[in-house]
Amino acid sequence: MLFATRRAGRSGFRRFIFMILTQAALLPALALGQRSSPAPGTAAPGSAGQTATILGTVKDMNGNVVPNASVVLTGEAGKYSVDVSTNGFFSVRVNPGTYTVVVSAPDLVSWTSNMTVATGEYREIPGIVLKVTAVVSTVRVSGSEHEIAARQVKMEEDQRILGAIPNFYVSYIGSAAPMSTGQKYSMAWKFSIDPVNIVIGGIGAGIEQAEDTYPGYGQGMQGYGKRFGAAMADNFTSNMIGGAVLPSLLHQDPRFYYRGTGSVASRIGYAIATVFICKGDDGKWQPNYSFIAGDFASGAISNLYYPQQQRGWAITIDTGLANIAWGAVGSLAEEFVLKRFTHGGEAGK
Repeated sequence: MLFATRRAGRSGFRRFIFMILTQAALLPALALGQRSSPAPGTAAPGSAGQTATILGTVKDMNGNVVPNASVVLTGEAGKYSVDVSTNGFFSVRVNPGTYTVVVSAPDLVSWTSNMTVATGEYREIPGIVLKVTAVVSTVRVSGSEHEIAARQVKMEEDQRILGAIPNFYVSYIGSAAPMSTGQKYSMAWKFSIDPVNIVIGGIGAGIEQAEDTYPGYGQGMQGYGKRFGAAMADNFTSNMIGGAVLPSLLHQDPRFYYRGTGSVASRIGYAIATVFICKGDDGKWQPNYSFIAGDFASGAISNLYYPQQQRGWAITIDTGLANIAWGAVGSLAEEFVLKRFTHGGEAGK
C-alpha cells in the first residue's frame, strides 16, 4: 500500500496528494538512472517499458522445489536461458512474443510449454512439475517454502517508485510463498524507518505547520517537532499493527497482489475489493481484518498524542473510514499506475 494510505493520520488526503506530487517532482531526476542491462548469455531485451517478465517456481511430483534446474525460452523475439536458484524460483525479462519454454534438471523429465507475453506483462508460469525418469528411484530434495518466501520478500523490499519511494507491500507474483511471522515484522519495521518515508513525513509536518493544522501543537520548533512526531507515530503504529501484529495473529498476508490482466472493470473491482479481502497464509481469500482493524487501532492509539480537540471516538471512526477509502485509492494506483514507475525487486526483473 502507499505510504499515505497506510497511516492513520488526521490529514490522509493531503498527505496522499503530497506523495503524488513528490513522485512527479522526482520523475525528471530519477528516470535517467532506470535503464537495466540484459542478463549475460541472453538476447538483449528492449527497454524496461517494452519488455515482459516471465517467472515461476520449479517443483517435483512431491511438491518439493527443484534446485539448479535450467530454463530455456526460444522464440522469434529471441532466445533466453536462466538457471533456477536453489529455492526453485526463476525470473527472466524478455522481449514480448511467443516462446517455447523448456525446463530441465538432472535425473528428471524435462517440462515443455508454449506461451505468449505482451509488452509490460508479468506472466507467472503455473504448474511447472518435473517428473522422475524411469531409471531414477530418488530425487534430491532441497529448499523450503520459507526460503522461497525469504527470496521473494527480499525482492519486494528492493522495490521503489521512481527508484526512491519504497513500494514494499506489492507482490507481482500471483502465487507468492506465505510470509513467516518474522518476515512480516521485518518488512513492517524496514518500511517504517525507511529514510524516504521519514523525509516525506518531515515535509508533511512542515506543510501542516505552515497551514497551522492542529493548532493545539503551537508553532516554532516545538510545534513542528510535535507534528513530525505524530506523523511518525501514525506511520509506525499503522505499519506494525496492520502489517505485522494482526497479520501474524490472524495468519493473513499484508501484501497487495498485482493482477495486471482482465478487463478494466474487473481490475477496478479487484483493486477495491482487496481493501476488504486478502490472502491468508494458506493462499485462500478471506476478510481483510488486518487492514481494517489495523487502521482503527492505529487511530485509537493516536488519541494519546493528538491535541485535545482532535481526539475522541467519533474522530477515530471517521478517520478509520476515510483511511479505508484511501486504501481503495492506493490499491487502484498500484493496479493501474505505480507498476510502470516501480523499479527493482520483482518489478525490475
